[in-house]
Order: sequence, then structure tokens, then C-alpha cells
Amino acid sequence: MSQYLVTGGAGYVGGVVAAHLLEAGHEVVVLDDLSTGFRESVPAGARFVRGRIQDAGEVLDGSFDGVLHFAASSQVGESVVDPEKYWRNNVAGSLELLSAMRKAGVRRLVFSSTAAVYGEPESTPIVETAPTRPTNPYGATKLAVDHMITSEAAAHGLAAVSLRYFNVAGAYGRQGERHDPESHLIPLVIQAALGIRPHISVYGDDYPTPDGTCVRDYIHVADLAEAHLLALDAARPGEHLVCNLGNGAGFSVREVIDAVRRVTGREITAVTAGRRAGDPAVLVASADRARELLGWRPSRADLDGIVADAWQFALSLTGDAPAAG
Repeated sequence: MSQYLVTGGAGYVGGVVAAHLLEAGHEVVVLDDLSTGFRESVPAGARFVRGRIQDAGEVLDGSFDGVLHFAASSQVGESVVDPEKYWRNNVAGSLELLSAMRKAGVRRLVFSSTAAVYGEPESTPIVETAPTRPTNPYGATKLAVDHMITSEAAAHGLAAVSLRYFNVAGAYGRQGERHDPESHLIPLVIQAALGIRPHISVYGDDYPTPDGTCVRDYIHVADLAEAHLLALDAARPGEHLVCNLGNGAGFSVREVIDAVRRVTGREITAVTAGRRAGDPAVLVASADRARELLGWRPSRADLDGIVADAWQFALSLTGDAPAAG
């Protein structure tokens, strides 16, 4: 049995990863300031410490086998209008975490990175060697932390893996997406199905894609969690491995809306609006490296299944149905 610190473990992805660690027989300590997370998202069996990333030094000691780092500010739009918050939380906070790990002798790290580091890609599917040109401070800060980890591994022997997510979706048990404001497509369409919003906006229908709407790569949050446990095993001292996580196939905005209609059986009004600046037509990951080096095989790639789990979770928040299991 190993013990792991999960920063941001009261959030969507962090909470699901913490649950998977517990199910694998590990001890888990969650560090989260609850600024965007939820206390009830911390899985039963994990020890909860309320605090910021900068407080990790008060928690870490030699009994920990590694850290899984999810704590970050993560709203793209907010990062544009308040970049200082993102550099302070994401970069300065991560630097403090790395220092605390080194002081405590904790030498294994899995970092929650993002496809936003690539910006607008030159070609798809996107591979890890593609140019990194983030178009917003959120992506820039995540890329800065990736560079920081590379330096830490080279200088101090850290064993590290950065996982660059594409579009995470679905739910696992009591844990699903609960962002405020919500900016992700599947929960937004579900809100339209629930009547929380009058319609779903389709930003552009004239892209060079089969139905004219943008295509994105969706990955189930449970598949994502399994990749983190594999990454812990794959981490090697002095090395920083970077892997994309995605299904390698994409679904268009209209395909997502149709999937929610099928799963929920509800009418959803879609209103076409103009394109948003900086929206690439297609963003799809190549996850060949994760398959080869981590042994990762996503098993929940069916769009209707992803939507069904997200729908059950949304209903559980309204008291209409149990959460997905």
C-alpha cells in the first residue's frame, strides 16, 4: 500500500482520481481550499486537509510515495481578464509544491496538464511533439509548470509524468462536472435538456467538418483516472514524460447535441451563432504515446455512454435519480 497526496482532490478530475486510488488499495490525503471544489466530492476513506497548494509543506513528509497535482485555476476566459491570478495560483503555487516535495523527499509526481498548451494546432491528431503555442494565460501557465517539472527532474531526480487532457466528460459515482460558470459543451447541453437554459448556442456551422460544426475529442473521466494510476507506475527518476490523453477520434457539436437528445429523450433547442475567435475546426489527440508507454487503453469511448453518465449525475443533483455508478 502506498500513500499519495492529491492536490485539488475536491474537484471533478481530482476527486475521481482519488476514488480510483482508494479502490486500488492506497491511502489518500486530499489537499483542497474548496475555492472551486466541493467537500462532498472528496471520496470516503480519504483524509481531507483544507488548504492551498502553498500549504503542501505542512502536509508532506517521508511517508508519502507521490503527489498527483490537480489544484489550479482553470477558466480560460477568466485567465484572460485576470492573468495575475493564474500565474500566482498555477505557477507560483506549483513551484512551492515542488519545493515542498523536494524538502520532504517525495520524488514522484503526476501533473494535470492540458491540451490548451498547443493553442491552434497546425495539424491533427495532435502529437506531443507538436509546437506549444498557448493562446491564453491558462494554457501558458500550464506550459510553464511543464517546463518547471522538466527542470526539477533533470536537476533533482524527480520522477514525473504530465498528462495533457483534451475534453474530459462523463461522471463517476457521486463525482461529475460542477463548474460555475459552466463552459464545457456536454454539461451545457444537459442544462438545456433540464430547462436550466433556454437553448444551446452553436458557435459556427460553416467549419470544414462533416456537419460544419467544430469537432472535439472527448474522454471519459474514469478512463482519465485510470491513466493517472498507470502514470504513477511509469514515472522514472530524472525523467519527465509528457502524454496526451484522448480517444483519438472526435465528435462534432451537433453530434454531441444529438447524443444528449437520444439519452435524455428531451427536446433541445440549438441556436446557431457566429464563430468564436480562436476556435479551431478540429482538436483531436494522438494518444499513441500513452498507449505505448503507460499501457493505457480507454474503454469508455462511446459518446452516448459518456453522456448517459453525465446525465445521471446531473439528475442526482436535482434529486430525480441516483448518480451514475
